[in-house]
This record gives sequence, structure tokens and C-alpha cells, in this order.
Amino acid sequence: MNRKNLLLLLLLFFYSASAQKNNFKIPDSLKKKNYEYLDDKIYEFRKDSARASVYAYALLYKAKSEQNWKEIINGYQNLLHMSPLKLRIVYADSMIYAAKKSNNNELIGSSYLSKGIVYYSQRIQDQAMDNYLTANSYISKTSNQYLIHKVKYSIAQTKFYIGFYDEAVSLLQECIVYYKDEHPRPYLNSLHSLGLCYNKLGNFGRCSEINALGISESKRLKIEEMTPYFIHSEGINEYFKKNYGASIKNIESSIEAIKENNDAANEEVGYFYLGKSYWSLHQKEKALTYFQLVDKIFNDKKILRPDLRQAFELMINYYKIKKDFNKQLYYVDQLLKADTLLTETNKYIVGKIHKQYDTKELLLEKERITMENEKMAAELHWEKYYHWIFAGVILLLFMVLLAVTYRYQKIRKKYKKNYQLHIEEQQKAKDKPKAPTEKVPIKNINSETVALLLKQFENFEKDKKFLDKDWNLSSLSSAFNTNPKYVSNILEHFRTKGINEYINGLRIDYIINLLQTESKFKHYTYEALAKEAGFSTTERFKKAFLAKMGFSPSFFINKLKKEKN
Repeated sequence: MNRKNLLLLLLLFFYSASAQKNNFKIPDSLKKKNYEYLDDKIYEFRKDSARASVYAYALLYKAKSEQNWKEIINGYQNLLHMSPLKLRIVYADSMIYAAKKSNNNELIGSSYLSKGIVYYSQRIQDQAMDNYLTANSYISKTSNQYLIHKVKYSIAQTKFYIGFYDEAVSLLQECIVYYKDEHPRPYLNSLHSLGLCYNKLGNFGRCSEINALGISESKRLKIEEMTPYFIHSEGINEYFKKNYGASIKNIESSIEAIKENNDAANEEVGYFYLGKSYWSLHQKEKALTYFQLVDKIFNDKKILRPDLRQAFELMINYYKIKKDFNKQLYYVDQLLKADTLLTETNKYIVGKIHKQYDTKELLLEKERITMENEKMAAELHWEKYYHWIFAGVILLLFMVLLAVTYRYQKIRKKYKKNYQLHIEEQQKAKDKPKAPTEKVPIKNINSETVALLLKQFENFEKDKKFLDKDWNLSSLSSAFNTNPKYVSNILEHFRTKGINEYINGLRIDYIINLLQTESKFKHYTYEALAKEAGFSTTERFKKAFLAKMGFSPSFFINKLKKEKN
């Protein structure tokens, strides 16, 4: 523990003991100072907790002597911010006690919100959320928009932590709109969190835009201490864009400022992605030094974001390959501890994490490692059989290759046969004009109606209306100004086809003609050909072509190209 924290703890203990006797003495020079002066001094010495605490005690003592509940809560909140992590819940509870005495919904809600934020900083997510919801039950009864949006921001943080990124984005966007003009620090915090959400959602471009905006806004608003956080965020984003060098540069340039803020959570995240970047650059030894720093913070602070558990998985695999069983066993134990912590922290988190090792597998892995040396001796016995296994695998692959080749040749043979039939049919059609179709009467349909509909079908085909998309029995009947039953009967009787086969057949005939008569179409993509013929997707075009012609479009186009050559 450093000197400042030790001094602060002594002062806190002295104040706590003295307050019970009601004989705490504030310096004479501070007795007549107003709350504004004391608040300003607390802010001035915000980076020196020992000096700031003197003014914080003076403000709290003054507020208690005047029974000023709002300032009493402010006093406890000041002490909360400057006290060690373990004492913060005590001051949060004192805030709630004082707030309830005031019977003021804003003060009560704000105090529960502070307690929730303390739990969130300790990564105790379930209790953080409970306090946020309690705070909201009081704050929602007020018209204080600042507190209402502070609750939204806090709940967004928890939703981000448990993986509900879309819901977090929605809340953060509301906060940004509200905070932008009058509350610069919450505005920048909301921007930073929004960028992190977009990264998790895989929208890396939007994340970079938010980070760039955050950096420029930090400069404009003269809150430069936020700049490293946006650079840190962009470093993580660059990792996901596989720009590992840029990722390392950004995170390394921001990590010292984050450490100075005693922000162990973001420091830990930074080390993790430095390790991941070096790992991706195949510099595994260097990556391990950063994963070990993640492990150190996990040991010291007992905090770990769900995605960071992968550091332990990577180290387990690394030391497994190196056959360093002691370290492998150590990191298996660390991963078990991490999963226990994550499970205890929030019951929702376990279902959101994709784990390579669940608890049962880890325990089995731990047992296997202790037996590894014994197994190695047994494995040597089997090495002489490996070449037989290898030969069997090669033989199996060869047989698969033969089967695939045979199937390919069989399909090609079928395509060639169908292609030849198509050419012969085309030649017959040229040599022998098509005889007019005899119009045999259809029962239940007037002959004049039949004649009219047949004429409409002829015009439909002549005008190439079939190239329009989304034809079906209903739309075609509507276009002919008749009912679907008539259209269906005419198609079945005179074309011997259903509606889909009829439309698709006309489209394929149209494409066949284009490919045979106009060279440029041989160089079109399947997507372009499908669009030209009126098909909604390339896949439907290919299936319709194969069904009608008995060979694929690629086979047909290649044949045409070879014949031309």
C-alpha cells in the first residue's frame, strides 16, 4: 500500500472513531467556509486524496451540524471517490441512509445509483444491476433528466458486460443526445462506450468513426484525459481489423495514462489485446508476457471481463505443446478460478460466453495433465503403427478422390448427351416448321374465352413480358383479367406445364438464344444472366436452367466458346 493510501486509511479511521464521540475538530480556517469553497478544494486536490480528504471531512461535518441532507450525501460521495475500493460500499450505504432521512426521491435514487456504480467497478454485476433498478424506481418518479440518463448509462454498462450489445447501443445513443450540449464528461463516456459496443457487434468501421469523433471532441471540450481511452478503444478495434501493428501502437501509447487513473479493468483489457496482437504476429513469447500481466491483475484485483478468459486458454495450449506441465496445470487452475468468479459475478454471463473449456472439461484436463508423463511412455509403443494409420488415411483420400472423379465424369457424360439432344432438336425445328396447334375444346371454359386467352399468351411471349420478375398464377391471371383456374387449365391443356415451369422455360429459352446469337453474353456472370432473364436469384436461374436443359449454364457456355474457337 502506498503512503497516500495508508494516510487516507488512517484519516478515515480517525474520522470514524471521532465522529462517534461527536468531537471531530475541523481546522479553524475551514469552519466558516461555504460548501462551494470546500467543493472546489476537493476538486482541486482530486489527485491527492490525503489533502482532499481534509476538505471532505470539513464539508461532511459542516453538513451534519446543519442537518443538510443533500450536502451530507455529497460529503459521503466525496469520501467514496477518494477512499480505497473496499471502503466505498460503506460510504454508499451511508449515502442511502442519509437520503432516506431526507424523503427525497432524487437523493435516494442517486444514492442507490452510486452504490450500483461501486459494485460495477468491482465487477459484481448482479448487485450492480439490482441497485440500478432500485435507483430507477425512485428516479423515474422525478423529472430530473440528468439522473434518468445516468441510470440509462449505468444499465448500458451492465448490458455491455453481459453481452447485450444492441440494447446497450440503444441506451447509449439516448445518453449521447441528452448529454452532448451541457454535460461534456458523461457525453464523452457515452461515446466511448458506444464505440466499444460497435466493436463487439462487428461494426469496426462505425467504431473507428466514434473513436475519431471522441478524440476530436475531447480536444474541443478540453477534457484531454479522455483521449487515451478512445486511442485504447481504437487499438482494440485495429486488432479485430487484423491491423496488429496499429493495434499495438495505439494500446501501448494509451496504457500508461490508463494506469495513472488506477483503471485496472481497462489496463487488463489493454494487456490482453497486446498479447493477442503479438500472438497473431507469431511472437508468442512476447504475447505471453502480456497474458501474464492479465493474470497478475486477475490475482491482485479479482476482476476479469468474460472475453479475457481466453488468455488462460491460450497459455494452457501453449504450455501443453511445450510439455511444461507445471505451468499448464497452474493456468488450468486459473481458468477454473476465472469461471468461478464469472459465474458468481453474474448468473447470465455463463450462457453468453463461448468456452473452450467448461468446468467439467477443465477438471478432466487437470487430471490428464498429472498423468501425462505416464501416458507418454505408453504412446511410444504406438509410434510404430503410425505409418500404417497414415497409409490408411492416404488410401481413404485416394478412394474419395476416385469417387468424386467418377461422379464428375458421369455428370459430364450426361451433360454431353443432353447437349447433343438439344442441338438435334434445334436442327429439327429449323428443318421442319412447327405445325399449328389444334385447339381442342376445354370443358367448362367458353371457346371464345379460350381463344382470347391463347391470344394473350401469344402476346405475353411475343412481348417478352415473362422477363418481368415475380410472375405467379395470381399475378398472371390479374394481367390477363381472368381467374387463376382458367389460366391454370389453359397452361396445362395447351402447354402441358404448370405456371413456374412455363415462365422459367420461356426465360431459359430467351437466355439460350442470347448466348447463341450475341457473343457478349458468353462473358456475363451468372448473376447478370439471371437478372437479364428476370430471375430473382442466381441459384434459381441455375436450377431452372439445369431442369430444362439437362446441363448447367457453365457447361453450355464453355461448349459455345469451344465451338466458336
